[in-house]
Amino acid sequence: MVKEEILMEEEEEGGKCNLEEEEEEEEEEEQKKNRKCKNVIEEIAEKLKSAVEEVEKIEAAREIRKLVRKSSFSGKTRSRFAAAGVIPPLVDMLQPCSYSLLAREAALLALLNLASRNERNKIRIVASGAIPPLVELLKFQNGNLKELAAAAILTLSAAAANKPTIAASGVGPLLVQILSSGTVQGRVDSVTALHNLSTSKEDPKLVLDARAVYPLMNLLKDCKKYSKFAEKTTALLEILSNSEEGRDAITNADGGILTLVETVEDGSLISTEHTVGALLSLCQSSRDKYRELILKEGAIPGLLRLTAEGTPLAQERARTLLDLLRDSPPENRFSSSTLKRIVYDFAAQVDGTDKAADTAKRLLQDMVHRSMELSMSRLQLRASSCTPSKVQST
Repeated sequence: MVKEEILMEEEEEGGKCNLEEEEEEEEEEEQKKNRKCKNVIEEIAEKLKSAVEEVEKIEAAREIRKLVRKSSFSGKTRSRFAAAGVIPPLVDMLQPCSYSLLAREAALLALLNLASRNERNKIRIVASGAIPPLVELLKFQNGNLKELAAAAILTLSAAAANKPTIAASGVGPLLVQILSSGTVQGRVDSVTALHNLSTSKEDPKLVLDARAVYPLMNLLKDCKKYSKFAEKTTALLEILSNSEEGRDAITNADGGILTLVETVEDGSLISTEHTVGALLSLCQSSRDKYRELILKEGAIPGLLRLTAEGTPLAQERARTLLDLLRDSPPENRFSSSTLKRIVYDFAAQVDGTDKAADTAKRLLQDMVHRSMELSMSRLQLRASSCTPSKVQST
């Protein structure tokens, strides 16, 4: 029995030794791979920095991109390349007067891969002077290079430290042009880049002007209203609604207000918050000018739903906008808190204080539902009464 126990202990010890040896071998192999990768990175970096001929620089830039993409330690590889000093010569290759389009494209792709998921590299690239040549590429007729530049602006603008520099570079109108004429991917990248830059402390007018309204409206019409893309688009439209030129453009856009109303009805929590903010901005700027335009598009049901189901900010905005859309004078209106208190007091009398909160919530939801049905009936009645005049006018 003792002998068997000794044998078992020896087997366990042997097993532990084998595991330790395997771990040591794996660690040693990992270190070899790291050393090899580090050596390769240093060789490529030296090749890029010392190259005289453009073709050698292009080859080195392509090798940087390839190694970052294929490396199983891409995060470390990006940092190692930056530490090896490849960013300044790659940025230099973007200069329009010094290098061919082929060289600029190779450098841009390498920089995009180095910036991806690496905040420090994003900041280094902008600090090395990448924005002016990227702006020049955005003016270029070559669609591929233009959209690669837009993708680079998107990536670099994700770093908060870069936003003021990029916003002040004059990049906004060029991104807006891509909104109108770029590929699907180019438009998505441009919207996201503009959204990134609009959160900068810089004046939004540096990035956005009323010319952005029309392409943004067209994109919002065509996309799913609850998508992340719609959330970014509506955020930009809300910003634009704060200027008179932006409000006029929203009103003049084909189906502009209707598109906002549809987004209030079908959008995500974030996009509905932005959209009701835009509609509220319109109505607060001039109730007489915008009230009927908003009512005509059937905004009431969606706004009523938002008062119960939106984010806290969307609920408050929806209630304020509903107040502005009502016919009743201000002195006859009461706040949401007053309404809730009245309903709660009534519920307490009916079901007692223990159940009052649940009963009040149910009653409020029923009131919203009934108000929506009533509003829909009025809209249908208004639509049917307007039909003959529309026929005669055509």
